[in-house]
Amino acid sequence: MPNNIDSVFSGSTVDSYSAGPPRQVPGYSSLHRMVSLLLAEHMPADGRVLVLGAGGGQEIKALAEAHPEWSFDGVDPSADMLRLAQRVTSPHSARVRLHEGYIGSAPEEPFDAATCILTFHFIPREQRLETLQELRRRLRDGAALVLVHLSFPQAEPERSTWIARHVAYGLPDGAGPAQAEHAREAIRTKLTILSPEEEVAMLKGAGFSDVSLFYAGLSIKGWVAYAA
Repeated sequence: MPNNIDSVFSGSTVDSYSAGPPRQVPGYSSLHRMVSLLLAEHMPADGRVLVLGAGGGQEIKALAEAHPEWSFDGVDPSADMLRLAQRVTSPHSARVRLHEGYIGSAPEEPFDAATCILTFHFIPREQRLETLQELRRRLRDGAALVLVHLSFPQAEPERSTWIARHVAYGLPDGAGPAQAEHAREAIRTKLTILSPEEEVAMLKGAGFSDVSLFYAGLSIKGWVAYAA
């Protein structure tokens, strides 16, 4: 199931990755705390978490620090990003297994929860439902799934307005107009962004219920849903 994640996150991009989300995602550190709280509501003490898009290792690190009895399987198509994740999560290596590939590379056994943070906007529209269905198939009934990624209205002029807001928030200090336009064009042409209504409908169509919006930071939305 090819998509463009592995081509985006490779080589020198990996070296600077850790600086990106805290600058580009409003309330990034608090977001991890929210995810931790939501998963803990339905997790056994020694629960297993499936992390789709685990490259970089930041969410595994945050969850592992907050919950010393949990274990994690992380999946990512980028070998470079998985090496970074291995370094970042090394203090918890006994509880972390990393797998190179897409959702089909994830273990089949039922998990107690799953997360996919800042990843789904890299997955083409025609693969989104299948990816959600494969996540559902790997979760026990009632398990929580947390999704966080770009989502905003797709009709113009709202679409362009939200893209511009996202770029303006995340640009480093000193960035000029050319850099801003390059970032806007990359989002317009390289990412798959759905409206919030489409996101909820797709989650329900894949076998999830009780879908709730728990996070909204400018252009980025976060939902929690449960395996029906």
